Amino acid sequence: MAQRVCPPWVGYWLASPLRRLVHNPEKILASFVSSGMKVLDVGPGMGFFSLPLARMVGPNGKVVCVDVQEAMLRSLQSRARAARLADRIVARVCKPTSLCLDDLGAGIDFALAFAVVHEIPDVPNFFAEVFRALKPGGRCLFAEPKHVVSAQAFEESLVAARQKGLSEVGRPQILRCHASLLRKN
Repeated sequence: MAQRVCPPWVGYWLASPLRRLVHNPEKILASFVSSGMKVLDVGPGMGFFSLPLARMVGPNGKVVCVDVQEAMLRSLQSRARAARLADRIVARVCKPTSLCLDDLGAGIDFALAFAVVHEIPDVPNFFAEVFRALKPGGRCLFAEPKHVVSAQAFEESLVAARQKGLSEVGRPQILRCHASLLRKN
């Protein structure tokens, strides 16, 4: 799904425990995710958010991780095995033009798009696919780094999300990020 994807070597920095000082996954996601949920993590890299999500959904939940980079997903799977969370994570390679989620129907409770939408060439299509994957009432946390994405570009992405049927229901405060909580009505 990307034109300018994050190179695999950057994935090691993005998965670093030091990153938790700025973006603690549990603090960011705890109010959105609970046991038994089915969660979508778009562009998970090596699993910085995926592994905490897998802990949050518990043994009866699933985290579906989609990425265009197979190398990132292999690292994610390795880290999930080491953390004994592999049974909760489904890693899938998607296409540059599609998340390849049609088989999920409207089965996702929560979707995470953290620092990834700016890499996607067709933002309206991305939000259309997220909309179709979400259950009615399902939510999506959309966040972009302020040093990469301008406020105007973020707002333009939100327009695309609204046009595809997602409503903004909040603006979570995430350090150094533009963020919006979206919901499928």
